[in-house]
Amino acid sequence: MTDLLVVLVVEDDPLIQTLIDEALRDGGYEPAIVASGEEAVMLLQGNRQHCRALVSDINLKGTIDGWDVARQAREIDPSFPIVYMTGAAAEQWASQGVPNSILLTKPFAPAQLVTAISQLLNAGGQPTAPAS
Repeated sequence: MTDLLVVLVVEDDPLIQTLIDEALRDGGYEPAIVASGEEAVMLLQGNRQHCRALVSDINLKGTIDGWDVARQAREIDPSFPIVYMTGAAAEQWASQGVPNSILLTKPFAPAQLVTAISQLLNAGGQPTAPAS
């Protein structure tokens, strides 16, 4: 199972964590789920080579939100695939989101998440800007 692609997931809602975990496993990915932006940044800084993509909620408990997690991931790797999830912050994507990212508005179908990650991993760094 070492050939599975690890996807870092930042989500503080246990129910959504479970749904995402199942969706990613069904899609052939290995989820690494953390509940805060602080945990995500520590994991990215210490273990970046193991994570192939980031899926982050925007509004998180703690001082680091999903926008900040994505920016820090991109400082480590400028082409790091980013998928944002939000129920309330979609209108901020154009100004806060990083280029070459995808935003999913909650609620979304689990297959949409798997498709978004696949698109970013297969895009090869084609430049796109956040669009609402």
